Amino acid sequence: MEREGLLPVGEILGVHGLKGALKVRFDGEATAPFAPGGRVFLKAPGAAPAPWTVVRFAPGPRGALLFLEGVTTREAAAVLTGAMLLIERAALPPLEEDTYYWADLIGLKVVTAEGVALGRLTAVMPTGGHDVYVVHDGRRESLIPALAAVVRSVDLAAGTMTVTLPEGLD
Repeated sequence: MEREGLLPVGEILGVHGLKGALKVRFDGEATAPFAPGGRVFLKAPGAAPAPWTVVRFAPGPRGALLFLEGVTTREAAAVLTGAMLLIERAALPPLEEDTYYWADLIGLKVVTAEGVALGRLTAVMPTGGHDVYVVHDGRRESLIPALAAVVRSVDLAAGTMTVTLPEGLD
């Protein structure tokens, strides 16, 4: 999908009400691509991403509701349950220096400043104060705070993130 310029930003979890509202798990902060008339893509398992026009997007504390053009019944919405929600990278706002989209970080190899491999970054958890990176090495999971004092460098071209772990996490 990255080759197509599409970034995963969530998943269709189910339906809400009778008029085609989709319950969405939304993994991001930028909501500009979800403005009325905006274009999103849904990718069902085993299918190519398909474009849809946004009618309305309503973020909430436990997810979001998404209304799409042509999806006006509960039955039509139910068919889309389980689809991955994608947006075009070009629709995202530019980033400040040393900030990254989660989709660009997921999959990076995480190593300590001393060169010890910790595993791959598999998820980003927002916690309110700062994000937490979930790193798996195949056997165990490490939770690494996404703080400047911890994350020393990110090299997207090399596919690595270098960290200095706080005492107690090493």
